[in-house]
Amino acid sequence: MNLDKLICFYNEFAPDSVARFPEFYSADAYFKDPFNEVRGIAAIQRIFTHMFSQVAEPRFVVTEKVVDEHGAMLIWEFYFRVRLWGKGEAQVMRGVSHLRFDADGKVNYHRDYWDTAEELYMKLPAIGSLMRGLRRVMAA
Repeated sequence: MNLDKLICFYNEFAPDSVARFPEFYSADAYFKDPFNEVRGIAAIQRIFTHMFSQVAEPRFVVTEKVVDEHGAMLIWEFYFRVRLWGKGEAQVMRGVSHLRFDADGKVNYHRDYWDTAEELYMKLPAIGSLMRGLRRVMAA
């Protein structure tokens, strides 16, 4: 696998990029994040297509990579604007992707790790206020 090409794919990710998953992922690739667990390119493509319908100006920035003979970890930042809340303010989520590759060098395992409470729920208007208040009570 040419990891640099995969990183470039994500750093330049756009709606038309979804069609390019077969270049980088095996046909039966496994994908899991805090909200999804799927197998196969078509299912992975649906997740990313849905992402483009939910947020405006989504952009991934891979900030670091850790590689060994078994796979790679990509540390990333995901920038976006929410259409329904947040008054269109820019948001950022930080996370890590654990990748494994098949014999052909394609991703066959992709697991994203990110803190849903800190990176998402705390930013929601009603839930975020409740969670911040709960944090203050717990800290006291």
